[in-house]
Amino acid sequence: MPGLLSIRNITAQPLTLKHVGHFDTSKSGGVGKDDFKNKVTTLTGNFSSFLKTKKDHSSQITNNAKATREDRVDIKIEPFQTKRTQIDTPTTRVLRLFFQNEEDEDRYHIDIPTPSKSSTTFQGPDHGRALTGMYNSNSSVLAIFDSTNLSKWMNAYPDFTPLSALSIPGTHNSPTCHSALPSVRCQAVNPTKQLENGVRFFDVRVQVDDADQGARTPALQLVHSAFPISLTGPKRVKDLFDDIYEFLENNPSETVISSLKREGRGNGTDAIFSERLKEHYVTPNAQRWHTAPGVPTLGEVRGKIVLLRRFGLSDKLKDGKGFGINATNWEDNTANHNGGDIQIQDFYEVTDTENVDKKVNLVCDHFERAGAFCHPVGLQSATASEHKQPLFINFLSASNFWKPGCWPDKIAAKLNPAITEFLCEKHNVDEGQAKGDGGVGIVVCDWVGEHGDWDLVRAIVGMNSRLHLKEHAEDGDRQLSGNGSVMRGRGRGGRGGRSRGRGRGSRGGQA
Repeated sequence: MPGLLSIRNITAQPLTLKHVGHFDTSKSGGVGKDDFKNKVTTLTGNFSSFLKTKKDHSSQITNNAKATREDRVDIKIEPFQTKRTQIDTPTTRVLRLFFQNEEDEDRYHIDIPTPSKSSTTFQGPDHGRALTGMYNSNSSVLAIFDSTNLSKWMNAYPDFTPLSALSIPGTHNSPTCHSALPSVRCQAVNPTKQLENGVRFFDVRVQVDDADQGARTPALQLVHSAFPISLTGPKRVKDLFDDIYEFLENNPSETVISSLKREGRGNGTDAIFSERLKEHYVTPNAQRWHTAPGVPTLGEVRGKIVLLRRFGLSDKLKDGKGFGINATNWEDNTANHNGGDIQIQDFYEVTDTENVDKKVNLVCDHFERAGAFCHPVGLQSATASEHKQPLFINFLSASNFWKPGCWPDKIAAKLNPAITEFLCEKHNVDEGQAKGDGGVGIVVCDWVGEHGDWDLVRAIVGMNSRLHLKEHAEDGDRQLSGNGSVMRGRGRGGRGGRSRGRGRGSRGGQA
C-alpha cells in the first residue's frame, strides 16, 4: 500500500524539497520514447520480514519529459533529520523530486520509484556536490547521502581522527571469492574490487604450512576454518598482501585494517605464525605496516596495513612494543564482548533460517552502542584519553554448515538488505539531537558487491556524516583563528574534500 513520503537527510547540508513532478507511466505522453523500458526495482526488504519485498516497476523518465502535474512545495530537511511529508508515494506513477542545496542554491532531482535496483545518483549540475538516494517503497522512505568516491573515502577525514571514530566497511573471510565449498566461500568479488569500492577491514584466516621449517620459510596459506579457500589450488598470503600494497600505493590517503588469525590443519603454532609474519612480510615491507599497540589515528596509518592480531606471539616478539592491536581475548560466538581496545559482536551460530532475526537484532544493538560514542574533537590529549573509544567490530556473518539455507550467501541475501534498511531509516534517528556521533564502527560483511551492488558499503560510509561535519567545523575554526598547529591537524582531505568553515560539509560531496 502506498504511504506518505518520508525523507531522511544523511548529509552534512540542509536540503529543501522545492518541486514535485508527477508522471503517469501508463501513458506514453510523460515518458521519453527511447527510454520507455520497464525495469524491476528490487528494493530493500521490510525489516521484520527479510526480503518479502514487493517489486516495483519504474519507467525511466527523460530529463525533458512533461509532467502530468506539478506541485510547488517548500520542505526543509536539516542534516540528519527525517521529515515526513504529505506527499502520497506512487503506485502507477513516478514522482520527480527537486531539491535545493542551501549552500550553492543548485538544484538536484531524483525519480521515485528509482529505475535501478540499487542506489541512484541525483541529476544535477556538473559542478558542485553530488547526492545519492536510496528509496524503499515498503516504507516510502528516501534516504539521501553525499555521493562518495569509495576508492578514497578516507581522504575527507583529518589526520587527527582515531580509527575507532570512523564507520568502516569490512569483509569476513575477505579473500574467499574463489570456487570453493559453498560453506567456505563468503565473498562475491576479489579483495582488489572490495578495496576499490570502499572496504577497509579485511578478516583473514591463515594456515601455517611446513611447520617443521619454523620461521625459515614464508609458507602461509589462506584458509577458512580447516578448508582451503579454493578448489583449484592453494592461495597464498603473499598475493593478498601484494594486492593491498598496490592499492595503498595508488591511494595513499587510505588505510586497511587486517585482522589475522591462524586456522587450518597441520601442527603450525601461533609462535611460528608470528615469526614468519614478522620476518617475511612485515620487516621487508616496514613502510606498509603499522604494528604498534593501541588504536592509531588516521594520520599515523595512511598508506599502511594496521595489524589486528588474533594470534599469540613467540617469546622473542614479546617486547611490549607491539605487535599490533591485541585481539587475542576475542570471545567466541559473542553477542557483545568488551576487550579493551576492541568491542565485538560476532554471534555466528545461526541454527536455522528463523534465527536470522536474532542476528539482525544483535547487529543493530551493536550499532547503537557504537553510535552513542562521541569523538572528542578539539580536546587536549590528556582529556581526550578519558574518552577513549574502542574499535567497535560488528560481524554480519553467520552460517550453519549442515543447512544449505544458512550458508554465507543465503544469510547475506537476507541480512544485507535488512541492515541497509536499518542504517538508512532507523540508526541514530532522533531529529538531529544525538548524543554521539552516530557511527557504526567496523561492519564486517559477507557477499557485498554481488552484481555491482555496493549499497550496504555506501550506507556504512555514509554514517560518518555527523563526524565529518563536526571535525571540519572544528578544523575550520582553527584555520580562522590562525592557530599555528592547524597543519598538523589537517588530513589529506584538505585537498578537494575540505570544509570552508563552521557547520559546512565537504564542498563537492566527494570524499
